Amino acid sequence: MARFCCFGTGRSEFTGHGSTASGKGKGCQGQVQVCYGYNLVRGMTNHPMEDYHVADLVNVKGNELGLFAIFDGHLGDTVPAYLQKNLFSNIMKEEEFWTHTDRAITKAYEKTDQAILSHTPDLGQGGSTAVTAILVNGRKLWVANVGDSRAVLLKGGEPIQMSVDHDPNVERSVIENRGGFVSNMPGDVPRVCGQLAVSRAFGDRNLKSLLRSEPDIKVEDIDHTAELLVLASDGLWKVMNNQEVVDLAKRYKDPYAAARQLTAEALKRESKDDISCIVVRFKA
Repeated sequence: MARFCCFGTGRSEFTGHGSTASGKGKGCQGQVQVCYGYNLVRGMTNHPMEDYHVADLVNVKGNELGLFAIFDGHLGDTVPAYLQKNLFSNIMKEEEFWTHTDRAITKAYEKTDQAILSHTPDLGQGGSTAVTAILVNGRKLWVANVGDSRAVLLKGGEPIQMSVDHDPNVERSVIENRGGFVSNMPGDVPRVCGQLAVSRAFGDRNLKSLLRSEPDIKVEDIDHTAELLVLASDGLWKVMNNQEVVDLAKRYKDPYAAARQLTAEALKRESKDDISCIVVRFKA
């Protein structure tokens, strides 16, 4: 997919195994200027970085798209790495994308999960959450997610949560009807069969009969009242609420600076998980 003509040069830095990344970019979609910045920081854990991202502005069939995503892996980085390479292209391949966008996204999520599970056993053993945002011609914002990575839109001065945190307690009945259970042991958060702290995810072959990969989807018009969008892994949301995040992000005109400050604040608040953050700013 080719970048459209007004895409600005971004920069990114990667060190070993995808352990850290940061960068920025800018462009325009119709009358809307779009700029973004991202920062990913490895957590205080004994495993390599498992968060991956997408942040890009592209032209598809004469339409200008902004593609943004956070993929938060667990039990390895193979599934989030696969999603980074394949999920958006799978969405674009769906014939209904331009006419029934929500159906196309749902189909692509489920087909991508099946592709992960049909690969070698090693790929499907681990898993990943996903939150994806597609900005279409600067006017429509489609957000989909499975798991607990989250997207929040600041519009009209108010934070709008564009995703759903898939908590095992909330979907306990679905899990139990499929033969599973939800337990807070071990640890202090509800987990599917005492293992996974989300009720929906890509991969996770051993728990797949209990988990769903169907995304929740929300669409919002982008107008002059829309200021910014934040996508982040739960390493941020565990220690900051929606209001705190947008209040901090809107202090910075440069979204790259905002993303760096958000990850720094999460570290200051002693978040131990990987912390990944994308900030997108809109200006009519």
